[in-house]
Amino acid sequence: MALRIWWTQRPPAAGAAVMATGIVSVGLHLTGHETLSRIALVLACAAWLGLAADFAVRLLRERARWIAEAETPGALTAVAATTVLGTRFAALGWTTLAEALLALAALLWPILIVPVVTHWKRPMPGGVFLGCVATQGLAVLGATLAAAVSTAWLAHTALVLFWLGLVLYGAALARFDLRQVAEGAGDHWVAGGALAISALAGAKLLAADTARLYLWNDDAHGALRAVTVTLLVLDLAWYAVLLAAECARPRLRYDVRRWATVFPMGMAAAATLSVAAAVDADGLDAPGRVLLWISVAAWLAVAAGAVAEARGALRSTAPR
Repeated sequence: MALRIWWTQRPPAAGAAVMATGIVSVGLHLTGHETLSRIALVLACAAWLGLAADFAVRLLRERARWIAEAETPGALTAVAATTVLGTRFAALGWTTLAEALLALAALLWPILIVPVVTHWKRPMPGGVFLGCVATQGLAVLGATLAAAVSTAWLAHTALVLFWLGLVLYGAALARFDLRQVAEGAGDHWVAGGALAISALAGAKLLAADTARLYLWNDDAHGALRAVTVTLLVLDLAWYAVLLAAECARPRLRYDVRRWATVFPMGMAAAATLSVAAAVDADGLDAPGRVLLWISVAAWLAVAAGAVAEARGALRSTAPR
């Protein structure tokens, strides 16, 4: 009973834990640490199933609460988490499951993004960038599957989502409270993470353009390459600023929004490694690996905080 009470109190932003764990799994796969990658994938899947069940229960039994939460940026973690898992399954060659997750994410995206965007205001915390993250997540998974199953229309749709994601990033940046860089509880890192997943989407779109699946002419390919590299540079610049702010003003107390710190860290690593492969920049491989292990360390620290917080919550709700 205590466990059920604690679980039902999880906010929508708890989906960032699935995003963080899933992208760490992707990064470990990209660097050849397959066993660790699959362990992380299992953990991400278990968390996703639990959150999906809670999502369905609230929709069916607590409609007013579901509608209220659907208007918050954290609701979009449902879309982003689903696309991250789909991308990892696609890398395993499980294309049917990845396609099913893409279909689910594509169904949820318009249902959730419209109420979220219409309730944007000024100023907002880092969660405002989740509109970009969810949209680019669809682009990443769509481009990945387009390459896997040689489907041009899927790649072209992913390209549209890629540009739309950048538009949403600009709109979110105009509403972001820059004071969050020094004061935020963790989700302020999504300001950089949204650029990282955008760079990853660009890398996947470049990788999908093969001789078998001719997608872009030379001009389009060159423009996409330039934008992708620029996005990665901007993400790394954000990473440096955010890390410096953390060092200058440490925020060591656990908060569920700290999963939204781990996700951008892991996404920066995955984006760096993927862009390195897509544009033949071997010099980016080593920095990408360093960023990956930093994200793994951050994941372990936040997971330890989450376990401690759960223990305390379970004790407080246990029958006496």
